[in-house]
Amino acid sequence: MQAFTVPAHAPHHILRFRNVTVCHGRTPALEGVTLDIPCGSSTALLGPNGAGKSTLLRAILGWHPLVTGEILLGDAHPHHQLPRLAYLPQRQSIDWDFPITVRAVVEQGRYPSLRFFQRLSALDHQRVDRALDELGLVELADRQISQLSGGQQQRVFLARALAQGADIFLLDEPFGGLDLLACEELTHLLRTWVMQGRTVLAAVHDLALARSGFNRGVLLDTTLVAAGPIAEVLSPDNIDRAFRRGRAARQNPLHLSRTTEFPS
Repeated sequence: MQAFTVPAHAPHHILRFRNVTVCHGRTPALEGVTLDIPCGSSTALLGPNGAGKSTLLRAILGWHPLVTGEILLGDAHPHHQLPRLAYLPQRQSIDWDFPITVRAVVEQGRYPSLRFFQRLSALDHQRVDRALDELGLVELADRQISQLSGGQQQRVFLARALAQGADIFLLDEPFGGLDLLACEELTHLLRTWVMQGRTVLAAVHDLALARSGFNRGVLLDTTLVAAGPIAEVLSPDNIDRAFRRGRAARQNPLHLSRTTEFPS
């Protein structure tokens, strides 16, 4: 697969991190992170386990308090514009056996915009229908989510994010548990969204997939190792710094040497 190039219409920064530190207890999960995420870009969050990828996504949503620094959405704090942000959790955190239909899941994307006890309006239903259509889920709308394949399940929650009206998508390991075909379909969808001016920020563990599917990268090991165009971020030296010589390697060098594969 060819590397994904940066669309010409993405000159502005949509997310800004300034000296961001987040702690779990007394242990830093992110430390002194400063970076910008361009509007209309597709950015892969990379790094070893425990590097802070999921923490960064949750910090944007305000789910983790900042010890230092700030996170800005354009020129405003993210919690002032939460409808613009949509979050897709890791697959293992979702109860796929819960008795709910595809349409009902996608309708949940409209709930944040409703007042207390307000029902979905005709416009809300139209937005749900458009999201189902864009994600190719119209024929599956009345199925239980437990009856779907992994790729279809992932598209359901992306449709929910789309129905919300968001244009910034925060995805936590969206490729986890998907087969090769589903990964390729999801990669194509995310590319299409970026070409439409939407912004995607996704935690990714597969470096080859990050190279082929994303135009930018952020490499973390609690601190920021590198950020920028994906080919520059995933240079051999940066990978070495994050995976071989970083905090994860210092904490558990024997485990890392046996289980981690590095690109040549």
